[in-house]
Amino acid sequence: MTTSAQTLPLLKDPQRLENRLAEIPPEPGVYLMRDGSDRIIYIGKSRKLRSRVRSYFRESQKLTERIATMVRQVTEIEFIVTDTEAEALALEANLIKQHLPYFNVLLKDDKKYPYLCITWSEDYPRIYITRKRLLSNQKDKYYGPYTDSHTLREILRLCKRIFPLRQRPQPLFKDRPCLNFDLGRCPGVCQSLISPEEYRKIVQKVAMVFQGRSSELIDILTEQMHKQAELLNFEAAARFRDQINGLKSLTADQKVSLPDDTVSRDAIALATDAQHACIQLFQIRAGKLVGRLAFVADAQAESGAILQRVLEEHYQTAEAVEIPTEILVQHELPEPDILADVLTQRKNRKVTIVAPQRQTKAELIEMVERNAQYELQRMQKLSDRNQQAMEDLAAILDLPELPHRIEGYDISHIQGSNAVASQVVFIDGLPAKQYYRHYKIKNPTVTVGHSDDFASLAEVIGRRFRKYAEDPQLQRLGNPDWPDLVMIDGGKGQLSSVVAVLQEMNLLEDLRVVSLAKKREEIFLPGESEPLSTDAEQPGVQLLRRLRDEAHRFAVSFHRQQRSDKLKRSRLDEIPGLGHHRQKQLLGHFRSVDYIRQATPTQLAEVSGIGPRLAQEIYDYFHPS
Repeated sequence: MTTSAQTLPLLKDPQRLENRLAEIPPEPGVYLMRDGSDRIIYIGKSRKLRSRVRSYFRESQKLTERIATMVRQVTEIEFIVTDTEAEALALEANLIKQHLPYFNVLLKDDKKYPYLCITWSEDYPRIYITRKRLLSNQKDKYYGPYTDSHTLREILRLCKRIFPLRQRPQPLFKDRPCLNFDLGRCPGVCQSLISPEEYRKIVQKVAMVFQGRSSELIDILTEQMHKQAELLNFEAAARFRDQINGLKSLTADQKVSLPDDTVSRDAIALATDAQHACIQLFQIRAGKLVGRLAFVADAQAESGAILQRVLEEHYQTAEAVEIPTEILVQHELPEPDILADVLTQRKNRKVTIVAPQRQTKAELIEMVERNAQYELQRMQKLSDRNQQAMEDLAAILDLPELPHRIEGYDISHIQGSNAVASQVVFIDGLPAKQYYRHYKIKNPTVTVGHSDDFASLAEVIGRRFRKYAEDPQLQRLGNPDWPDLVMIDGGKGQLSSVVAVLQEMNLLEDLRVVSLAKKREEIFLPGESEPLSTDAEQPGVQLLRRLRDEAHRFAVSFHRQQRSDKLKRSRLDEIPGLGHHRQKQLLGHFRSVDYIRQATPTQLAEVSGIGPRLAQEIYDYFHPS
């Protein structure tokens, strides 16, 4: 197995491609595909490695746009042979977690559905709701995605009332806890009044709620309540009683009628059209519907294969206690035994996968499928609206094709201070937040009291497209990073400054640029003194308005962040060699910056961690000659 990186893609070197494919054995295992930078961009598994890998490079094979883009970048293929398909599945999951390949994404993170995150990587874990699932830290745990964000927020709010948890993301006071501590709603995390070990025990109870183990948690709390009552510790027993009552009210509704209430089960079904597959997964524990998760996938494979892949990816990050003993599926899976064996080994208890055909379980699958169908209809309506908007915009601007990737730019500042810019991206009419970027304006002429939006926009556009100007051989048209349309927030002046820098870089010929003025929602083209004749409410203009508003929102939020960070900075930050820890030591000793300013070098050197040399530098900073 070779690991040397080749810069030439295998598709452009047929002889090397054929030789490499011939080296791959027809055995079970995992294959890894690398690009010209030696990065792993895709990991897959197969019961016959050679056949599976060869299928990517057949001209007759119809590949999705995502996979076709990946294949064009492959310069090397590695493989790891395993004894069984189950071993290949487990190895694939581990390698994907380790390397996070760019193209190993079946389930699209379209930011619609929220997750709940518990940051187990921290001494005092935080619990928060997010729409962006980051896998950079393997210790942090994500639950979801959940279809009902309102219900998720309500459950988290109730959990914070039932259990003493951190209530604020940042401490309210530096040297004492806030009112939540006195009310018993927070154990004093900000002042470390509870040990990390004890606090993690509380968070583990909250995690059981989102694992669907509320009944198990109620049994544990009931036992602890009786134990405290026997010890005549009635105050502690009352706290456990209140927690039990809160959990019972939390799970009182959403009862699902099934023959066996003691079995934990997941039910999964999907609805598809020509492009998309909407998948719904119902989590049922002790006869109660405790979670309803949603996923979106490309509808390029058979329904059973899509369900199998969704289940594989879903259970990759699940803890053993979260894996149910029974999984109900809408369609027969291609390899149900392999998945069942892997889950059985992880849970240390038999896990069965069933495609029910009649009676109550089949009715449950029909209910899940109906929910998936409703979600597909909603997605189709949204897709139709975006399609109509892109067609109208293409007609307005006389574009040869629909604008697949549109980028919007805006500037934000207050009279030149903390000037920043935003770049937002819409793919097929929808925000693609993974491509959003923000810029700090570096132009020395943009200072407090002197703003220059024209120069700022020219700088940002120059930085965004500099690599294409420096490397004329770099592919433009057809490159996923190259926009079909660039929109500037502003009028003729802003557009002219951007056009000038693009002309200077010899990029204007291949790049379509427009601007959208705020007052009358007018669209300006390069070289035209008058705006296009459009209606502010027609679909294409509305699409540009949504892009403009999103660029403005993103720029303003980044500007506020920069301004807030600047206000938080102390004068001590400006002293070289004086880091955060030493600043805390100084402030703890002198209590204020004014007292530090008045101190002599000898007094400064008395502080732990501050030597004579640094003490002199601090003194010289406050007393320049």
